[in-house]
Amino acid sequence: MSERRTGTGGDVSGEAPDRWPYVRTRRMAEQRWLLDATIHQLGVDWDQGRSRYTMYPAGLDAEPDFARVRERVRKFDDIHREFATAARRRERLAEEAEEAGRAVEAREHAFVASILWGNAQWPLFGNSPTVLGYGRHKVACYDTFIRHAPHPVRRVEIPFGGGSLPGYLHLPLGASGRLPCFVQIGGMDSFKEHQVAMYGDKFLERGIARLAVELPGQGEALTGGLFVTETSAIDAGRAILDWVRLQDELDPGRVAIGGNSFGSFWATQVAASVDGLAGCAVVGVIHEPGMHAIFETASPTFKARFMYMSGFDDEDAFDAFAAHLDLRPLAGGVRCPYLVLAGEDDELSPIEHTFELLRAIPSPSQLVVYQGERHSLGAGAAASFGPNRHHVVADWVADRFAGRPAEDRFLHVDGTGRVHDQHPTWRD
Repeated sequence: MSERRTGTGGDVSGEAPDRWPYVRTRRMAEQRWLLDATIHQLGVDWDQGRSRYTMYPAGLDAEPDFARVRERVRKFDDIHREFATAARRRERLAEEAEEAGRAVEAREHAFVASILWGNAQWPLFGNSPTVLGYGRHKVACYDTFIRHAPHPVRRVEIPFGGGSLPGYLHLPLGASGRLPCFVQIGGMDSFKEHQVAMYGDKFLERGIARLAVELPGQGEALTGGLFVTETSAIDAGRAILDWVRLQDELDPGRVAIGGNSFGSFWATQVAASVDGLAGCAVVGVIHEPGMHAIFETASPTFKARFMYMSGFDDEDAFDAFAAHLDLRPLAGGVRCPYLVLAGEDDELSPIEHTFELLRAIPSPSQLVVYQGERHSLGAGAAASFGPNRHHVVADWVADRFAGRPAEDRFLHVDGTGRVHDQHPTWRD
C-alpha cells in the first residue's frame, strides 16, 4: 500500500496552479499526448457518457451548464477547471436565490452546482487541497438543496472502520408507515449527490425509499481516509444494512441493493455476503475477473482513478491487488434474485464474463442485454428506443418488494427498441 495522502484542505480560488502529486499510471505518462488528442477530438465524454448520466438527475435545465463544459474542454487538465467554473456560477445563483427567499430556484441551482462540483473532483486522483475544497463546496451546495428539497432528505453517517460512510436517505413525499428501501451504490466515478433525481425519481415515485451511500474509496469516504480493499464493500455493506434495518422509517424485511458500473461489483459482493435481501440489481456491469479490460485496455484514467481509490501509488503492487478482484468465488452465496442490465459491446467488462457469473449464481436471475451498447448505457439506439433502464430496475425491485416471484429470464433489446425474450442460456 502507498502512503495515504489526506491533504489539508484550503480555499478553492481557481487561481493557484495545482502541483499535487496525483496518481499517474505508466500508460498515462506514456500516452498523455494521445489522451489529450482524444479528448480534443471526442470531448469530455471520450471514455464514457459521464456528463450525460451525471446531468440526468438534474433534468434538462442543467443542459446549458454541461454543454458549455463540453465546448470548452480540449485536454485532460481542462476538465476539473471547467466543471469548477460552471459550479461556481451555479453556487452563486443558489446563494442569491436563497437570500431573496426564492426557495425553489435556490434548490435547483444548488442541486446542479453540487453535481458540477462532484464532476470537478473526478479527474484529480489524490486527496489534494483542491479536491478537498471542491468536495466541501459539493456538500455545502447539497445541504442547500436539502433545506428546500421537494421530498424529505436527510444526511446520514453510518459508523464504519473508525470513520463513517456518508449518505443521503431520500423518502417519498407524503409516505407513511415503514417503507421499503433501495440501497444505491455508485461506480468509480460516482458520488452520492447525483444518485437520486431532484424530481420524479423512479423509485420515490413508486413509494420506495432510497439510500445513496458512499463506500470506502468513494466521495467523502475516500477523502476521509477510507480506501477500497478486496473485502471493504462486504464489510461496509453489512454495516449499511444493519443501519437500514434499525431505522424507524424503513421496513427491515424489504431491503434491496443495487449498483452501477463498479458499484455492480460491490453490490454483488454484498448480496453474496448478507442474508435477507429482497434483490440485487446491477447496471453497466464490472464482472470480469482480474479487471484486465478496464485497467489495461480502456482509458488509462480508469486505472489511475482506482489506484487512488485503493490507496496505491505503486502500479506493480496495484496489479497484484487487482488480480484478486473476482466475483466467482462468491457467486454461490447470492441467494436473492439478481437483475443485470448490460451493454452487448461493453468495453470495460466483456459480456461473456456476465454469462459466466450468472452460471454460478443459484438464485433466479434476469439479464437484459442492449444490442450494440457499450458500458455506459444510453448512448445507442437500443437503450434510447428500448425499455428505459431506470423503469426496468425500479419495476423489478418493486415486484420483489411486493412478493412477486422472480424467474430466470434473458431479454435482448435490439436497435429498434424491440425486446426479444430468449432462453436463459446460462442455465444450460
